[in-house]
Amino acid sequence: MNLEIRKLGDLLLRERSREVEEIDVEIKGLIDAMGETLHSSPGRVGLAAAQVGVLKRLFVYDVGHGVRGVVNPSIIDSEGEKECEEGCLSVPGVFVSLPRYERIKMRCETPSGHNIVIEAQGFLAQVFQHECDHLDGLLIIDRCDEEERRRALEEYQDLELQREQSSA
Repeated sequence: MNLEIRKLGDLLLRERSREVEEIDVEIKGLIDAMGETLHSSPGRVGLAAAQVGVLKRLFVYDVGHGVRGVVNPSIIDSEGEKECEEGCLSVPGVFVSLPRYERIKMRCETPSGHNIVIEAQGFLAQVFQHECDHLDGLLIIDRCDEEERRRALEEYQDLELQREQSSA
C-alpha cells in the first residue's frame, strides 16, 4: 500500500513527532507500508513517518540491503562536518547543498523492540540525519544557507507550476 507523501507547505511537516510508546501491530504495519512507499519512489533511500502524515518518531531506510525500520531515534554523538548534496521526497525535484556530520552515533529501537546504538558514517550518517530532521519538523531548506534556500524555493515553485500545467 503506497502512502501519500506530504509536500513542502504542509504544516504537519513542521511539527515535532512524538515518541512511540509501544511497538504494536499498528506501528509494524506503518513501517511495512512506509517501506512499500519508499520502494515506489525510485532513487530514494529514506522516509520519515511525518512525511506520510503520522507524527510518530520512526523512519524507514534502504541503502541497498532491504528496508529497515528505526523507532525513537536520537543522535547521541557526532563528529566531522562536510557539505552534502541532498534531495527530499517532500521537496520533489530540488537538491540543495548543506552541512552534515561525517560520523554519528544514533540510539534507537528496532521494530522488534530491541534498544540499539548504531554507528554510521558517510552516506548512511547523512540519511539518518536527514530522517531525524523530519522527526523534529525540519526540512532540507532549513539546513542550507539563505542564498541556497531562496534558490531552492524558487526552483520548487517553478517545478510545482510545471507539474500543475502538465496534469491539467
